[in-house]
Amino acid sequence: MRIMGLDFGSKTVGVAISDPLLLTAQGTEIIRRKEENKLRQTLARIEELIQEYDVSEIVLGLPKNMNDTEGPRAALTREFKDKLERRTGLLVHTWDERLTTVAADRTMMEAGIRRENRKEYVDKIAAVLILQGYLDYIGRKREDEGGED
Repeated sequence: MRIMGLDFGSKTVGVAISDPLLLTAQGTEIIRRKEENKLRQTLARIEELIQEYDVSEIVLGLPKNMNDTEGPRAALTREFKDKLERRTGLLVHTWDERLTTVAADRTMMEAGIRRENRKEYVDKIAAVLILQGYLDYIGRKREDEGGED
């Protein structure tokens, strides 16, 4: 079983998948759509990826404001979460995604990716950062629950 990470945007959804041991996140693809509110094909592609990778749960980036409030984008993300849960039957966790796009951009700069090419990858890298944050969190939680002798 694997976990899927999603970075939900107005016209794209970045997708990342964990390894089977739930240690690392890998970018898979960017799902693009022509109109913001047209989600049928996006949801269908996510379902295909769930089957292909044997996904057991989903982590969805929640765009919060820097002051921890939620704006219109967060409301749309929560609606998308509800649709995902209904359509897939899987548990969908939200994960604070503040600064993931900034971190993704910085990562690409450090990797030497030219500015004009960064837009092509930013959503997928943001999905990786969202999922990796969640994987690190559950890994620490498991360690804490296991305790030390």
